[in-house]
Amino acid sequence: MLEPPAAAVLVEAFVNTVDVEEASDEIASPAGLSAWLTGRGLLDGPARITAGVHADYLALRAGLREELGAHVGDTPDPELLAAADRVLAAHPVLVTACGPLTTAPGLPPERRPLTALAIAWNELTTTGDATRLKRCAEHTCAWAFWDVSKNRSRRWCSMRVCGNRNKSRTYASRKRQTA
Repeated sequence: MLEPPAAAVLVEAFVNTVDVEEASDEIASPAGLSAWLTGRGLLDGPARITAGVHADYLALRAGLREELGAHVGDTPDPELLAAADRVLAAHPVLVTACGPLTTAPGLPPERRPLTALAIAWNELTTTGDATRLKRCAEHTCAWAFWDVSKNRSRRWCSMRVCGNRNKSRTYASRKRQTA
């Protein structure tokens, strides 16, 4: 089984902070975002997250979720992608001759994780692994998952649950049309 790289684990965890099926959102509030970032080791401790910073995280998450949906054939919302790009453009990275990309100096602590997420996404797109990270094609689920299939063709987070739901609906629809 193909194990996801650390960058994929981070991006997947970030986009899965919203659970469509359960109608819950771990980072719906600035306090929730601070707790999530601290729990992931992206912040040293709880931080005061302003409404503007919070909005940037939500915009990045929405844009990444749209892109992951495109990996299963959905058409991404260009406005959500553009909003995520604006957030990323405002968070520069430092490129050095002897090391990996890092957060540019001078960013406040609560904004550094945005750059870490940008670096993780960049790593996935550069290596081509971004296409393995997908949003479940079952829209009542929309969970992000790592595609371990050999030809990268998996569409659902779980064939037993979401894949079965989708195939059952398709079958029932065909039966209704022939009846």
